[in-house]
Amino acid sequence: MGLLDDKRILITGVLTDASLAFAVARRAQEEGAEIVLSGAGRGLSLTKRTARKLPMPAEVLEIDVTEPDQIADAARELTKRWDRLDGLLHAIGFAPPECLGGDIFQARWEQVSTAVHISTYSMKALAEAFRPLLAAAGTNGRAGASVVGLDFDATVAWPAYDWMGVAKAALESLSRYLARDLGPERIRVNLVAAGPVKTMAARSIPGFTSFEDTWAEKAPLGWNVLDTDVVARACIALLSDLFPMTTGEIVHVDGGVHAIGA
Repeated sequence: MGLLDDKRILITGVLTDASLAFAVARRAQEEGAEIVLSGAGRGLSLTKRTARKLPMPAEVLEIDVTEPDQIADAARELTKRWDRLDGLLHAIGFAPPECLGGDIFQARWEQVSTAVHISTYSMKALAEAFRPLLAAAGTNGRAGASVVGLDFDATVAWPAYDWMGVAKAALESLSRYLARDLGPERIRVNLVAAGPVKTMAARSIPGFTSFEDTWAEKAPLGWNVLDTDVVARACIALLSDLFPMTTGEIVHVDGGVHAIGA
């Protein structure tokens, strides 16, 4: 018996099989969930190819989170096949090059707004569009739905992370407000703050290797930048019914670095 037996989950952010979202998708299927993935733009074909590497076939919906009509269309499409949505993984993040690299002053609002729209506001947009399906998961004696977002600890300033760090700080705040407003419908909202992992997204951040090179030395439990499964396991636990009264929380899966001073 799997932790996610009879669960229906939408997983965003799958690009390659090295992505954290792919690790969650694979683990979710292994734990008994029925999943649907989402992809967007030029990355959609890549998501479809990567989906074929999962243990079982998974459909891919096109969802560009900057296009409200596309989000609404995806919600309508999913409603045709599912009567509820038990889980939603938000694993979407993007910042233009000007927003990264170690100089907070080089980005203009146009670039910053793109980073915040895609990396932060999109979580609200998805939760809003799929809210009826998420709410349905809390009826007929079910435990309720779970929205889980991927985070990178935003309590401090990191080298090179710049406006993406600001967007993640906003995501952390947003998750608490979503938890407040969706809680009465038995929809939980939590984040998993992961340590650095060698993903396509990480490689796009100038200087990100400085995290990878030193993280294991700082982590009490050690850290393997190639191990996506440790993050996936935390996401699966939050998507399951193991934490029915936990919402507005940030679970750190970083080897313990967040707890250690200089």
